[in-house]
Amino acid sequence: MEKKPNKTWAMVGTIAAILLCGCPGLSICVASLVTVAGYMPYTTTVNGYTTTGTAPVWMGVAGLCLSVIFIVIAVLVPVLTLRKKKAAPEAAPVDVLPPQEPLPPAS
Repeated sequence: MEKKPNKTWAMVGTIAAILLCGCPGLSICVASLVTVAGYMPYTTTVNGYTTTGTAPVWMGVAGLCLSVIFIVIAVLVPVLTLRKKKAAPEAAPVDVLPPQEPLPPAS
């Protein structure tokens, strides 16, 4: 009887990857697209002096790169953990012959 592989930890890893990488990756992607479009406002207050403006485009581009990495991780983990692995061919039994020469004395 062939034993079925246990996929419990593969499913746990898949769900964890989607929750910890996929969802934040999509959120960062949306925020980065808004930043690249030039619509991400910010307000800074230092020593009572307030400045407002829009976030620079390079921040949006960096966020897009980070989001792509997160999304790729969320896609690769399920693909790699839930795929069917090829059965390794069994090696033919090898007859081990005793040595023909006597062993040298241990010193």
